[in-house]
Amino acid sequence: MVSSISARAFWVETPGYGAIRDEQLQTPSPAEALIRTQYSSVSRGSESLVFNGEVPRAEYQRMRAPFQQGEFPAPVKYGYSNVGVVEVGPADLVGCHVFSLFPHQTHFVAPTMVLHPIPEGVPLARAVLAANMETALNGVWDAGVRPGDRVAVVGGGTVGCLVAWLCGRIAGCDVCLVDTLPARAEVAAHLGVRFALASHAPHDQDVVIHASGSPEGLASALEMAGFEAVITELSWFGSRAVSLPLGEAFHARRLTIRSSQVGHVAPVQRSRWDRRRRMQLALSLLAAPELDAVISGESTFEELPDVMRELASGVRDALCHRIRY
Repeated sequence: MVSSISARAFWVETPGYGAIRDEQLQTPSPAEALIRTQYSSVSRGSESLVFNGEVPRAEYQRMRAPFQQGEFPAPVKYGYSNVGVVEVGPADLVGCHVFSLFPHQTHFVAPTMVLHPIPEGVPLARAVLAANMETALNGVWDAGVRPGDRVAVVGGGTVGCLVAWLCGRIAGCDVCLVDTLPARAEVAAHLGVRFALASHAPHDQDVVIHASGSPEGLASALEMAGFEAVITELSWFGSRAVSLPLGEAFHARRLTIRSSQVGHVAPVQRSRWDRRRRMQLALSLLAAPELDAVISGESTFEELPDVMRELASGVRDALCHRIRY
């Protein structure tokens, strides 16, 4: 039997300030397991909004992470990309490496039903991309990319890079990753897709997927779309208002803006897929070594308060930033 266990967890104490707290965990029940975290990662978009206290009040419930503690705006324990090893639990799970949607914490107890075994061939350090890959996968489903499509992915963040990589694996697709940062060209090359700065972006695209998190990026996405094309929006703007040039070619080209959100399986797949099957596929896709290009940095857990502040303020540029325990 395991008695009370000490753990350390990252909390947003007040908007713009985070700290590591000591916590006590209880003995797992027969339906639970104790996991020791080995890696987590920062989801820069949503976690920056949470860290800065920018989650709109109307979205407090929808923005809750699966194992969040506390309430928005703060204090709150938030995060959803955790890779660890099962130390206590059912015999068939003990010693297994698992992914779960748990915040940044050294040890935790969770129901076994929310743990996703990491497939052989997927390095633990790369498995932290699973939540982002799941979002990207759902976005590609929502976008309806077909063989031979000309695809522009606007925004070379973590999700945008993974979307571009997925689209680039569809037969005959001409995929261009578009960003304002020239450094993203090297990442695009690793992922096997073309790159263009926003000022030289392609036009007349069959499919445009927007993941930059900026209103300017969405406006650029409208310019790239061809006649009757669909712009699929993966960004989440929090409490920010978005102004778009809908009085220009938007109507003449009969464009459509469609939202994509990972909380629900894309309608085209929903009759046969559930979230667990989708996550299992996302994890299996991480066997590809070129995806290491999307992990742009690593820090220790003890550094996380400072790292989160730098990421949320834009001082530190990053794609997926990995936390090592």
